[in-house]
Amino acid sequence: MKPTSSSIALLACGGTLDKDYNPLTGELVFSQSCLAEMLQQANHQLNIRLETLMLKDSLEMTEQDRETLYQACLTSTESAIIVTHGTDTMTDSAEYLLARTEHLKTKTIVLTGAMRPFKLSQSDAMFNLGSACLAVQLAQPGIYITMNGQLFTAGQVKKNRQLGIFSD
Repeated sequence: MKPTSSSIALLACGGTLDKDYNPLTGELVFSQSCLAEMLQQANHQLNIRLETLMLKDSLEMTEQDRETLYQACLTSTESAIIVTHGTDTMTDSAEYLLARTEHLKTKTIVLTGAMRPFKLSQSDAMFNLGSACLAVQLAQPGIYITMNGQLFTAGQVKKNRQLGIFSD
């Protein structure tokens, strides 16, 4: 087990976690990240720097978006980094970062998200964010995904769309 970090970067990319219901259109949309509200509600005692990189559905993420995420991780002064991301292509972004591990070798990067928006009831968003906060402090440097209370190594995890969970 590694010692806890003094500071954590929390990078928002969007995904279901940050979506909200628009009562006029009936659609799930982005207005702003929910992460500040989630952190306040959690009453955490961590030193977290929050940065919104983008608010996108992960199905709309491009290679340029993944490069933006990589550059943010690379230039982050924090070695502990949490990325909130849509679940549909979270594994793709984790593998994109994994392919560049030689430049990120001193960083612990944990991607997480939600199957249901934080703003809607019965969301897994708070549980997954809490899991990511703990995982980023305890895991060795590397690229990980945490969902459903489990920590997975990037490249060794997939989304089971029938069950709505991640597994190795």
